[in-house]
Amino acid sequence: MSAPAPAAGGQAFSGHNRISTQALTSLAKVAAAHALGVEPQDVRAEWSDDDGLLALSLVMPISIPPLPSVQLDPSKVTAAGGSIWDRTVAAKARILATVSELSGSRLSRVDIRISGARISHGGRVQ
Repeated sequence: MSAPAPAAGGQAFSGHNRISTQALTSLAKVAAAHALGVEPQDVRAEWSDDDGLLALSLVMPISIPPLPSVQLDPSKVTAAGGSIWDRTVAAKARILATVSELSGSRLSRVDIRISGARISHGGRVQ
């Protein structure tokens, strides 16, 4: 039996709150897309059980600056957030924190497989 949750005005409500897998997946896709500069529809997300915690596996492209512009100005790699490896490592922590904070779910890890590159035209790559 669940303990009643305190509510505004001192009332308590019993019951459960559940977030559907579909809602968690949508949240994960948006968080991942934002972290690596692509569209959410380009992200595939799968969940698995990891000793009672959720493990998130993502397959997605990454946004990169056009290669000719990088050849002319190598600092564009730094401005984009570093190498693909560095950006992916940093994105894991941001995605885990965002999904955990917004959903209240406990994630054990985020695994990312980069499936391609999307050329970003104009603006800063996130």
